[in-house]
Amino acid sequence: MSLELEKVSILKFGSAIFDPVNIVIKPGEITTVMGPSGCGKSTLLSAVSGSLDAVFTLKGSIRLYGRELLTLPMEERNIGMLFQDDLLFPHMNIGSNLAFAIKEKTSGEQRKTMIEKALKTAGLEGFEKRDPSSLSGGQKARVSLLRSLLADPSALLMDEPFSKLDQSLKAKIRDFVFSQIKRMNIPALLVTHDPLDCPEGGMILNLNNKEG
Repeated sequence: MSLELEKVSILKFGSAIFDPVNIVIKPGEITTVMGPSGCGKSTLLSAVSGSLDAVFTLKGSIRLYGRELLTLPMEERNIGMLFQDDLLFPHMNIGSNLAFAIKEKTSGEQRKTMIEKALKTAGLEGFEKRDPSSLSGGQKARVSLLRSLLADPSALLMDEPFSKLDQSLKAKIRDFVFSQIKRMNIPALLVTHDPLDCPEGGMILNLNNKEG
């Protein structure tokens, strides 16, 4: 029951952009991917999510809970994504932004309860009717994470999710994100440039840029 990357190599014009990757991330664990700019960190996340650009060739195996992902389109992998930017819909209030992530078969009353509970866990109780533009950077970051988690993903990928936050906010938002991953008991893969973003005791994968 884990996210497994076995002998994963990504090639561009026939040349591997980093050394083959072999990692196993168990539920509730966070593996951090580090390395210089351009070494392929975000490209590796794209390979796992199923959004790899056609210019690249992917080799190896990526399995989630024993299921091979490479044969599945992005929408069938059930993997959540968290980016630098919050990507909230500006024309929707916070409640609608969160409802967008919840599975269609969920009843209206269930959606309402899930949204209220999620906002309460993030210290944003009563924010359902708020406009995204009225939120601070830290509040937007929390709503963005909640939206990713309300989709009930089997794994979470994070691409520099804390890089645009003020230093005073970083530690607080990091702790919140990591606690939610542990609470949901899902494997997570984090890309960052900042060693302080690495969760204590978590595995760190350093990519070697073979182009530079």
